[in-house]
Amino acid sequence: MGDDGVVDPGFWAGKRVLVTGHTGFKGSWLSLWLQLLGADVHGLALEPHTTPALFTEAGIAEGMHSVVGDIRSYEVVLAALRAVRPEVVLHLAAQAQVRESYASPVGTYATNVMGSVHVLEAARQTPSVRVLVNVTTDKVYENTGSARGYREDEPLGGFDPYSSSKGASELVTSAYRRSFFSDAGVAVASARAGNVIGGGDWASDRLVPDILRALQANVPVHIRNPDAVRPWQHVLEPVSGYLRLAERLSLDGEAVAGPWNFGPLDADAKPVSWIVEQMLRHWPGNQGWRVDSGPHPHEAAYLRLDISKARTGLGWQPRWTLEQALEKIAAWHRGWHAGQDVRALTIEQIRAYASGGL
Repeated sequence: MGDDGVVDPGFWAGKRVLVTGHTGFKGSWLSLWLQLLGADVHGLALEPHTTPALFTEAGIAEGMHSVVGDIRSYEVVLAALRAVRPEVVLHLAAQAQVRESYASPVGTYATNVMGSVHVLEAARQTPSVRVLVNVTTDKVYENTGSARGYREDEPLGGFDPYSSSKGASELVTSAYRRSFFSDAGVAVASARAGNVIGGGDWASDRLVPDILRALQANVPVHIRNPDAVRPWQHVLEPVSGYLRLAERLSLDGEAVAGPWNFGPLDADAKPVSWIVEQMLRHWPGNQGWRVDSGPHPHEAAYLRLDISKARTGLGWQPRWTLEQALEKIAAWHRGWHAGQDVRALTIEQIRAYASGGL
């Protein structure tokens, strides 16, 4: 792709990379971008959770070696790392839904905490590994309702099982980094991002997929909390951050190890109602939206991230505004609905982002 100012193709060309959770929404975008960069991409994950799924619709498996396995099994994870012998591990596999964590807290902790332990321990037992990035979430912070963005050095917490499980994963990552990896010359970091949106997300109980399903069915959009504010961002924003972070970890090691926030500009921390209104603009003749007044589990009303560390320490910053991101999502789903080549459509958006264009 040439030097695009976001990632270094020369670093990734031929690099042996293991992505856990590669069959998921974010993992699929990441895996395809790595393929375009010329990396030797391997994946370990469960089968896709949705039908349709970006992984299958865009033929992500065509350009990588894909293994189906559960990170809740240490033996499965260790066997995968020993077979792949990766230089870089990007750990994305997770139970990623807040509401699902209320329904299945034990499974959530098993995947998000012990799954991370298994990945870290297997990496410790695999001498080829030089860089590991654990992808967590913006929800790892103890949310006090502050209007300013949370910084990486602020206290971890988590009201719900999902958020607290990811906070625990952060603690595990820090302990492994300081206890085992720092002295071994393995660079380990965590990446905190959330409320990621983009084409090809068909997950249940997630705002933009729920909006798209309602629009395509020509029924009103039902939302739970129209005033909730989140740091919404297109999936390629944090994915570019993960790639940039891995590059810098390889070059600078312990100097850039530890946690990093990847979020939008402050102006793009918007309420749910704003997102819905913007999406409705792309579907003339829609049925509008309604508030779902039924009982719902606790969700934080306000959440923002401070990304100054990534901007100054990695030279990373968002490229697309939230309005541009929503336009890209609408275009992607219109293309998919019209029967376009989904792999080509997804590649086109990756290249547009990487080149700084629209």
